[in-house]
Amino acid sequence: MPIEIKELHIHVSVDTSPGAKPAGAGKNAIGADNDEVREAIVAECVEQVLQILQNKQER
Repeated sequence: MPIEIKELHIHVSVDTSPGAKPAGAGKNAIGADNDEVREAIVAECVEQVLQILQNKQER
């Protein structure tokens, strides 16, 4: 049974003060850079979206 998302609420806080570090900047608990983790998550999301689109085209 497919799930339909009708609304999506996103809340973002921005700190514009000079020299402010992004929240969670640097290394995380497992010692990996946040940029590396973010890239891995984005790559996995893209892969899953492409798989979903491919499955829809096959129908």
